[in-house]
Amino acid sequence: MRKIASIALLISASLVAQTSAPSSKPTAGDAEKFVAAAEAELNDLALKAQRADWVQENFITDDTEQIASDANDALTEAGTRLAKEAVRFDGLKLPEVTARKLTLIKLALDIPAPNDPKERQELTRIVVGMDSAYGKGKYCPDGEKTADGQPKCYTLNDAEKVMRESRDPAELQKAWVGWHSISPAYRNDYVRFVELGNKGARDQGYKDLGALWRSKYDMTPDQFAAEEERLWQQVKPLYDSLFTYVRTRLQQKYGKQLVPDDGPIPADLLGNMWAQDWTHIYSLVAPANDNRGYDLTRILEARHTDAKQMVRYGENFYKSLGMEALPPTFWERSLFTKPRDRDVVCHASAWDIDGKKDVRIKMCIEPTGEDFGVIHHELGHDYYDMAYRNQPPLFQNGANDGFHEAIGDTVAKSITPDYLKTLGLIEKVPDESSDIGLLLEQALDKVAFLPFGYMVDQWRWKVFSGEIKPTEYNKGWWDLRLKYQGLVPPVARSEKDFDAGAKYHVASNTPYARYFIADILQFQFHRGLCRIAGYKGPLHRCSIYNNKEAGAAFQKMLAMGASRPWPEALKALTGEDKMDATAILDYFAPLKQWLDQQNQGLKIGWAQ
Repeated sequence: MRKIASIALLISASLVAQTSAPSSKPTAGDAEKFVAAAEAELNDLALKAQRADWVQENFITDDTEQIASDANDALTEAGTRLAKEAVRFDGLKLPEVTARKLTLIKLALDIPAPNDPKERQELTRIVVGMDSAYGKGKYCPDGEKTADGQPKCYTLNDAEKVMRESRDPAELQKAWVGWHSISPAYRNDYVRFVELGNKGARDQGYKDLGALWRSKYDMTPDQFAAEEERLWQQVKPLYDSLFTYVRTRLQQKYGKQLVPDDGPIPADLLGNMWAQDWTHIYSLVAPANDNRGYDLTRILEARHTDAKQMVRYGENFYKSLGMEALPPTFWERSLFTKPRDRDVVCHASAWDIDGKKDVRIKMCIEPTGEDFGVIHHELGHDYYDMAYRNQPPLFQNGANDGFHEAIGDTVAKSITPDYLKTLGLIEKVPDESSDIGLLLEQALDKVAFLPFGYMVDQWRWKVFSGEIKPTEYNKGWWDLRLKYQGLVPPVARSEKDFDAGAKYHVASNTPYARYFIADILQFQFHRGLCRIAGYKGPLHRCSIYNNKEAGAAFQKMLAMGASRPWPEALKALTGEDKMDATAILDYFAPLKQWLDQQNQGLKIGWAQ
């Protein structure tokens, strides 16, 4: 995940006042002056905004919440005014660059504020408050005490460890229910957030907040919704095959009482709090003759690999492509481990503080194979940020938000056995007979994620439009989880619960369609880079590590930032100007054939 102050929030109220003098007939020159003035104020205000958010997420107190709330309130006011002022230039014949910058200004706000100052301040307090409530979230089971008699409480990290490691259904259910008990506290805040966010979006001419979010992809909201559905239909058969195989193996472990024939899977049995990543149950579903030859987590633990060394592995990959080293400030200012003395938001994120080279990550790193990949992902954000730092401020962003999420995961595709051998982490590259196990483990991550990545914003778009009403938040959430993922809650749920809010991106109001798109794009990028590198073998065995030609093409696309519509950036790297999920099908083709063999005679999918 990437954290960066929105461009439209980086313009001071005084600037907007200076550039918004009434004019019955604005000119192209007026538009260019407006944009130039906005960009001139960017650096100072970006620094202030990012530092306030950085402190709030790393030192969660009432005071830092208020500081962040005040900063975001001022920025939201300015951004809202600026977006409305940009509309004044609609219909003018403008230079292409100026027109694109104005469009980006109008769309930069994820959460536009209503015109009323009190409502704007209320909105920012709610947004910051929900983010902090999530970061401070703990559940304290009745009757459990510490050694000194105090209530024993568990953090998300504690609960996630149980979900990863336990195979006791009672323990898994307890951890799942425990963490999902933290979000009802801000359910009413979320209802009010929806009201205020929709009001701000409508003030800017959008049907609702969901329509604004879907307008950020160089196409209309309806076209984007149709594009996501097209991509989902491309990959759904692969997901259905994976789901059916996993359900069979889980039934063998837990019995038909928990995992019935042809039915959905309880959401707490898949090794992840949100069942968006199933890699931690690999041992339960591994092929009978699994011979991958290594366990990266055990290797990293045995080597006592510390957090900084984990990050060095990621940095060295990017350097092998010909990219620059991370700046000294990255190592001085990033957070790599969870502090013992305070609450922090541990959810991994990458930060671009100043639009230059003050890039950072914030992550509570563990020496696991999962975090090894996450680090490569987060550094992808930072390298993207550094690559386009010479662009004008309004173009210092990804071609679309899915691009930003896809870059690091594209690199993570190259974490192959060959790459690990080059690093000295394994002694021998397993032969091709091990590929099914390797592909299955990756599919438990990337393929299992696809329907979750799709449905989170499906839920929010329906909430924003009013199709899902506040009295049906939880029902709507689980209806979609059943429809797309084939999952049900492990215990009965009601509208007293707020299970969507137990996901960070809902509590923090971070749009989620970007992650679904990123899951598609990363395979398409990987296929394109492997072609550039001249690789001819199976796509899943390709690593671009140390390939300068692929690195140069990659860097060239990254440097474009948001200066051109995303289809042009995609074409610059892949030769294709349309998102295409066939790259996922190419990558997992051997696994799909194997899964279909395992599923012979079984009903594919689940009863709804």
